[in-house]
Amino acid sequence: MSTTTTAHPVTYGQDASIARFTVEQYERMIDAGVFDDDDRLELLEGYLVLKMTHNPEHDGTIDLVGGAIADAAPNGWFARVQSSIRLNTSQPEPDIAIVRGPRNRYLKRHPQADDIGLLVEVACSSLRLDLKDKARIYARAGVERYWVVDVEHQRVEVFTGPSGPTDEPSYSSRSTLLPGENVALILDGVEVANVAVAELLPPA
Repeated sequence: MSTTTTAHPVTYGQDASIARFTVEQYERMIDAGVFDDDDRLELLEGYLVLKMTHNPEHDGTIDLVGGAIADAAPNGWFARVQSSIRLNTSQPEPDIAIVRGPRNRYLKRHPQADDIGLLVEVACSSLRLDLKDKARIYARAGVERYWVVDVEHQRVEVFTGPSGPTDEPSYSSRSTLLPGENVALILDGVEVANVAVAELLPPA
C-alpha cells in the first residue's frame, strides 16, 4: 500500500512483517463481521492497533471534557465520544470530536477532516501515542485543532496549524496550558468559548 509520508510510527508498526490495510479494506472487514465487540482496535496509518483499556479515571475525564466543550459548542456543531473518523490512511476513534451537524449527516458515513472542528484525546497511559503518532496522523489529514488532555501532568496540549500530507506531518504550533488558564474553543476560525483548563482535568 502506498503512503504519503516517510515518517514512522513511534508506538506501533515496529515489525516489518505486520500486515497493513487500507481504510477501504478495514471497513470491508468490519462490514463482514471479522471483528467482534471485544476487539478494541483502530486503524492507524494502515496498522491495526489495540486501543487502551478503559479505566475510571480515563472515562471520567472524557465525561469532564465532553461536558465542558459540548455545552460550549454553538448551533451547527456537536460532540461525538469515542466514535470513528475517516482519514486518508487511518480510521481512529478519538475520545472526543466536535463535528459539524446535523447529527443525521453521519448515518451513512464517518466524519472526515473537513467535518471536524476539534479532536481531543485523553492521555492517562497513552501520552506518547497521543503526542507523537496521533498528532502526526491528524496533522497529515489537516485537522485544524487537536487537544491532548494530559491527566498525569495536569495540563492540556493544544496543537494548531496542521501541515497536511508532507513527508514529516506535524503541527506548526503547540501550546501547553495549565490549571488557572483557559483554552479557546475555536471553530471555523471563530472563538466560540473560553474553557477553563481546570474543568477538563480531574483533581490532582
